[in-house]
Amino acid sequence: MNLEKASIDIVSGSKAGTQIRVLFNPTEYTLDRSNTYKATSIPGLGGPLFHFINGEADSLAMELFLDDYTDQAPGGKTVRDRVDEIAALLEIDNNLHAPPIVRFVWGKLSFTAIIEKLTRKLTLFKPDGVPARATLNVSFKEYRTLPELTINPRLQSADKSKRRVIIGNDSLWLLASREYHDVNKWKVIAEHNDLDDPRDIAPGDWMTIPPLEQDNGSRRRV
Repeated sequence: MNLEKASIDIVSGSKAGTQIRVLFNPTEYTLDRSNTYKATSIPGLGGPLFHFINGEADSLAMELFLDDYTDQAPGGKTVRDRVDEIAALLEIDNNLHAPPIVRFVWGKLSFTAIIEKLTRKLTLFKPDGVPARATLNVSFKEYRTLPELTINPRLQSADKSKRRVIIGNDSLWLLASREYHDVNKWKVIAEHNDLDDPRDIAPGDWMTIPPLEQDNGSRRRV
């Protein structure tokens, strides 16, 4: 079976369609993902409540190796040429007014991203001082368009009023956290149920949970 080579493909900007071949495949790569949460302190609880804010973009990191003596790049490109070619992907493209979007492709892995960080380490030089060997540590940050981010958002709608019964040590803060994912929205529940004191509730009481309204008066999804 032939060894499939990895590549960095430029997918936007003035150089869209250009492919940068990776002559030495990486020996490993790291995929990283994280989420952002907000911690809110509630009086009387032993710890804060955590509310999901948004998902962060995936990150892909790897080490690439370039060597003039052990691999030959197409077109006679030297290590310095290839390092400069990859480093240029962090520069602002004239057509985009931003660095170009790229796609790292290796076998079944296809990762559309921008290059977030590039560290260049030159380890061998020719007699005239020209670099002949380099190690590149590259960090890619996933890129998705707005339609891609909004498709199947897995959000629930709060566009209908609901009725909830107070159980045990429930509070308006906990109720707002469960229904709106924001404890600060307890005032919405209090005002809708004519509560002057948010603590003036007891187990068995019924609360009406109103839909949230946006600034333009339309109902908001939460």
